[in-house]
This record gives sequence, C-alpha cells and structure tokens, in this order.
Amino acid sequence: MATNSPDAATQTMINNLPQKTGKSLDQWLKLLSKQKFEKHGEIVKWLKTEHGVTHGFANLIAHMHRNSAAGGAGGETDLVAAQYQGPKAGLKPIYDDLVKAVKPFGKDVEIAPKKTYVSLRRSKQFALIQASTKDRVDVGINLKGTAPSGRLEASGSFNAMVSHRVRVTSKKDVDAELKSWLRKAYDAA
Repeated sequence: MATNSPDAATQTMINNLPQKTGKSLDQWLKLLSKQKFEKHGEIVKWLKTEHGVTHGFANLIAHMHRNSAAGGAGGETDLVAAQYQGPKAGLKPIYDDLVKAVKPFGKDVEIAPKKTYVSLRRSKQFALIQASTKDRVDVGINLKGTAPSGRLEASGSFNAMVSHRVRVTSKKDVDAELKSWLRKAYDAA
C-alpha cells in the first residue's frame, strides 16, 4: 500500500539509491565522511558534479550526511539537552511546550536542533527557539509584512533569519497569542 507521507517518500528514495546512484546510503555517508564539506550546497554540488548524482538524490544524501554528522536522532536530542543544561535547565519546560504547540500544525513540521537554537521548519524555517539567557527563551518568528506590536517585537540584532522575536520567561507566555503567530508563520512557510 503506497503512502504519500514525507517519511515514506524519503524511505523510498533511500531504497532506490543503489539502483539510481550505484551506492547505498551507508556507502555515500562513508564516502562523505572523508570529505571536509561544511555547507549543504557544497555537498550537493560535489555529488552532482563529481559523481553524476541527480539533484533530488544529492539533496537527500546531503541531508542524511549532515544529520549523521550531528549525531543522527541521538545527536539532535543531545543538542537540545546541551542548550538546556546548567543555569538554563529551568527553561526546558518552556521549550517542550513550544514544540508541543507547533507539532499539531502538520506532519511536515520539522524540529531541527542546531548548536545554539532549534529551527522550526516546514518547506523553510518559520520560527526558531533559543534559550538566550538563564531566565528567558527567545522565539524568533518569520512574519514578514506584520508590524511589530507589544511583545511581538522586531527581531533587530537577535537573529537575521527571522523577522520578529517574542521573549518568553514562563510557560504561561506560551499562550494563544504566541501560538497564533507561530501558526501564521507556519502557514506562510
């Protein structure tokens, strides 16, 4: 029975790698582990030009390599744990509530931990969560064309990848208003 979920499509592509590219995902990842690429685009370009891999498969391999380099699923968990350790440990329930709020938006919500923040993505990043101080989580939101107002402030120097920021200091700040801004950003992504 065929399914159209992103996970099923990804798995189908992984299964087709040996036939379409001549190597399995593990073989590609091993080959890439010997390279010194830092950017996704560099990996894709190298796979396409040096190995004749089509763009879709090159993109998949690059994503898998970068996820693997971050430690895979365990690495993502470790990245979040590192952000909320020590003096920032008390902020983890705020992070958990924010993730719980965005997951129901759709099956295409991607929670992508980075070293210092967590990117919330759909087809592109629509928000990010960052434990900025020991008593504040900043939620960056992409709401281009929306005027800053009240606690929905312009991102300023906080992060150039988002247009607005909301400062969250307690779980009660993860309210209907913040969730509606996140939903609006998700819908626009």
